[in-house]
Amino acid sequence: MQEILQDVLARVHAFESEAHRILARHEAAVYRVITIEDTYRTLTGLSLHQDALFREALRCVENQLFKAAHVMAWAGFMDYLEDKMIAEYLTDIKAARPKWSINSKEELREQATEHQLITVCREVKLLGKSEEKAFLGLLNTRNECAHPSNYSPALNETLGFVSQLLNRINTLQQKSHP
Repeated sequence: MQEILQDVLARVHAFESEAHRILARHEAAVYRVITIEDTYRTLTGLSLHQDALFREALRCVENQLFKAAHVMAWAGFMDYLEDKMIAEYLTDIKAARPKWSINSKEELREQATEHQLITVCREVKLLGKSEEKAFLGLLNTRNECAHPSNYSPALNETLGFVSQLLNRINTLQQKSHP
C-alpha cells in the first residue's frame, strides 16, 4: 500500500512540475516564478534570514504583489551585501569612512543610507563603476516600489528585478577581498 501511495505522489509531483513548465511559457502566467526558483536554488551561502526574505519575495510574485516583491527581494539582497561588507571589507570601509563608527552590520545600517553603502562598496573595490551604477538603478526601482509613486511594476518587471538581484548575489559570492 505504501509503495502505491509513493508512486501516486511521485506522479502528482511530476504532473505539477510539467504543468508549471508549460504554464511558465505564457507571459502573464504567475507560474513563471518557477523559473526564478530554479535560479534561486542554485545559490548557496545565504543566511536563513536572507533565504526567508527571498522566499517571501517569490510568494509576493505568486500573489501578484509586485511592489512588495521588489521590496522583499531588495531587503534580502542588501542583507547579503551588508554581511559581505562586514565580513570582508570592514577595515577598508573604516579607512574610507573614518567618521563612521561601525563594528557590526547593525551599526553599518545606522550610519549610512543604502545609496552610501553602495558607493562605499565601489571605493573599497567590492564593486566596479558599472556595477555601482547598476546597483543604484536597482535601488531606485526598489524606492519607487517602497514609496508612493506612479510606478506599478508588472510580472515581467518583477521577475526581472528578482532575477537580477539573485544574479548579482551569485557574482558577489565569487568575489573575494583582494
